[in-house]
Amino acid sequence: MMQLLRSVFFSMLLAFGIPLTATAQPTIVIKFSHVVAVDTPKGKAADYFAQRVAELTRNAVRVEVYPNSTLYKDRDEMEALQLGAVQMLAPSLAKLGPLGIKEFEVFDLPYVFDSVSMLHRVTQGNIGIALLKKLEPKGIKGLAFWDNGFKSFSANRPLKTPEDFNDLKMRIQSSKVIESQMRALGAQPVVTAFSDVYMALKTGVVDGTENPHSNFYTQRMFEVQKHMTITEHGYLGYVVIANKRFWDSLPRGIRNQLTQAMNEATEYANRIAQEENDKALARIIETGKTKVYVPTSAERLALKREMVKTHKELTSRIGQNIIEAIYSETGFKPEEL
Repeated sequence: MMQLLRSVFFSMLLAFGIPLTATAQPTIVIKFSHVVAVDTPKGKAADYFAQRVAELTRNAVRVEVYPNSTLYKDRDEMEALQLGAVQMLAPSLAKLGPLGIKEFEVFDLPYVFDSVSMLHRVTQGNIGIALLKKLEPKGIKGLAFWDNGFKSFSANRPLKTPEDFNDLKMRIQSSKVIESQMRALGAQPVVTAFSDVYMALKTGVVDGTENPHSNFYTQRMFEVQKHMTITEHGYLGYVVIANKRFWDSLPRGIRNQLTQAMNEATEYANRIAQEENDKALARIIETGKTKVYVPTSAERLALKREMVKTHKELTSRIGQNIIEAIYSETGFKPEEL
């Protein structure tokens, strides 16, 4: 009877958000898996989230962060979340397309965002909120969008014009949009798990790839790529998600504390993303192993004109309404190129 009363008492405290000591109540464990290095924007934000959860809940909840594909490779993690083997993920936005929510693939369109401020008008506004709600029928709770940064191309030969991409085998994450983008440039897209990219580049399975600078540096791709062109042609971001059944089973007070921690971690992630990518680019240049090239305005426009063809090609897949909504929000006008 006493044990039952204690259990009811602690459940009531959690429901009203009253923090408990670690010894008063068994700790709730959240496994948070991701595929990038600890010292990337996403890696740092995941660790910050874990820290804030521990502080806000007084250790009633413990977030265990598993970076660098420690638990799952990127092609396996979504299934693990839906099965409940892991409670939280922060996958790239492209991974939501195969779930049947193809509107998320709009973020892969090249040059759809010309600045971070344009991007945030979407992810932090009504469009972003509506997209997160689309995950719920799939058993997924959408919590936040986290930035990584804008991507640049790399290869073992200079990439200055669309013709320079002809016949290159370019690594991509699984994305019909990015596949179309590479084919528009005359390259051959090769889907490769993120954890396998370094070896694929080293052995010549692929000739080049695209990455934000932080990923390029932390995965040591500068050791196996001779050239990088600062195109900033596409956005790489993440959506932080949880198993919905697990999330809904948590006491209301705990959910409120986790939401607060996530809001703080999101602000932190998006604030450090540009800073981390700038630092990584400087370190890439310092190594002297990868020659970094900044295209001229004319070269950038030529690349942009080729890649933006992907927008029209993928409209029927992604949805005209979501594309037009983002054009309206950002002021992007592909017909003026």
